Amino acid sequence: MGIEEKLPSGVLLSTVEGLVGYFRKASVWPATFGLACCAIEMMSTGGPVYDTARFGMEVFRASPRQADLMIVAGRVSQKMAPVLRQIYDQMPEPKWVLSMGVCASSGGMFNNYAIVQGVDHVVPVDIYLPGCPPRPEMLLDAILKLHEKIRHGKLGVNKQRALAEAEQRALQGVPTGQLGDVQVKELLR
Repeated sequence: MGIEEKLPSGVLLSTVEGLVGYFRKASVWPATFGLACCAIEMMSTGGPVYDTARFGMEVFRASPRQADLMIVAGRVSQKMAPVLRQIYDQMPEPKWVLSMGVCASSGGMFNNYAIVQGVDHVVPVDIYLPGCPPRPEMLLDAILKLHEKIRHGKLGVNKQRALAEAEQRALQGVPTGQLGDVQVKELLR
């Protein structure tokens, strides 16, 4: 019942993008960037109960030059934002960011001058994980969703074309500040 029974004559055809995506998703190394209570949940995900080693992520890297996933766990203060950006800039390409918890995603209950109202103001975010704090199971689910995003990622010219198309779609969208009350209610459904 192995893969050799599914393949006629032992030949497998794929694309370079497919193979690269498959291997990239199996070797994601996260950087340690725990800022608040969400970091405790992130640390427990690396323990033996949840075992992120089965996804190729057993080691949280202390150096950003060895990591390709930044899990921002907790609230980001205005003083910490430049440090966060510097660590993100030191990470090699390709790199991904997971915003863990409501404080990292939108500022949470801390709606004041000292807290950044969403880490996406500092670095581009690939996956948002809600919760206060999110459970380790939720983090594993977000990591699996990120793996799917990585596996289906484009390379080279195809990547540039996909980025240009996404930029055009974003530019053609209507800002939410210009929507009427009825349209905003439709968005919230």
